[in-house]
Amino acid sequence: MLQEQEGSRPRPQGELSPVGKRIQLCYSSGVRCAFLGCLLLPLVAWSQAAEPAMIAAHDPSTIVKCKDQYWLFSTGMGVGSRCSSDLVHWKMGPQVFPEPPAWITTVAADNKGYFWAPDVIHLGDRYLLYYSVSTFGKKTSAIALAVNSTLDPGDPTYHWEDYGIIVQTTERDDFNAIDPCVTTDASGKLWLALGSYWSGIKLIELDPATGLRLLPAANVYSLAKHGSIEAAYIYSHTGFYYLFVNWGQCCRGIESTYNIRVGRSKEITGPYLDRAGIDMRRDGGSTFLESDGPFIGPGHAGIFSEGGKDWLSYHYYDARNRGRGTLNVVPLEWGADGWPKALTKTER
Repeated sequence: MLQEQEGSRPRPQGELSPVGKRIQLCYSSGVRCAFLGCLLLPLVAWSQAAEPAMIAAHDPSTIVKCKDQYWLFSTGMGVGSRCSSDLVHWKMGPQVFPEPPAWITTVAADNKGYFWAPDVIHLGDRYLLYYSVSTFGKKTSAIALAVNSTLDPGDPTYHWEDYGIIVQTTERDDFNAIDPCVTTDASGKLWLALGSYWSGIKLIELDPATGLRLLPAANVYSLAKHGSIEAAYIYSHTGFYYLFVNWGQCCRGIESTYNIRVGRSKEITGPYLDRAGIDMRRDGGSTFLESDGPFIGPGHAGIFSEGGKDWLSYHYYDARNRGRGTLNVVPLEWGADGWPKALTKTER
């Protein structure tokens, strides 16, 4: 989820929009999680198998597994969590930060512990959780890291350790340090994609031993640019890296214009080209998911793989439920041309 820039969409931080306030109320009252069901393109349709629950969620992280449970994290007070045993029925988990780290007010003076768009990866014997701290409409932002050896709150070793800031931006920078996506490449290197509006989506290398930035002055690669862009996600499949991004505006309920675009590259650092061969740094990006009927503004794509199957997760705004941000998890397949698509009801 991104920050506003000269007429871009409102952001649930500080003085929230009405929709943002409803989202924050949902999170702080502990009503967040998943919903397996409605997808948003003509190539995506309602799944009866996914109907058991409609769970509020915004900016969902990539799904990860710990023991026999699936976990995700999303925007909200203290970075909340949800868990499921089957990817269909979800329940609330504990907050990462019952009390926010003291340092966050040095980045955003008015932040009370409402964190944006986290992402998580299971790396070795640790879970690395990256989360955003920011100020509405500004580039005074930071992405920070918290680490845990387990996601099971019943495990005696369960404890989130905050490692603090990984990358920070100010009004002097031309990009915005929010919306982290953490991933590895084919050689095992660890990378963090980030960014929102301004000069677009960036990529920096991390140290896999610590989860921190590899070098303070390490290269910052530009991956994609558009007038309204954020929520990057990178996934490796059959020799390509696929970059999913959001165009449009979020957080406006049924008036949200979010849609998901995709391109691919042979190298994780790019260049990423869409189906037409247009560089995503030059407004390229093929439509992957967009609003369809009551399922408005899909955003923050993630892919979870298990047992030879891929699952696509994202949020949408449910026009049947006052535009509430809702989590969806659906099967994902890959076409003969190598591009991803979500399965329709008739294809299952």
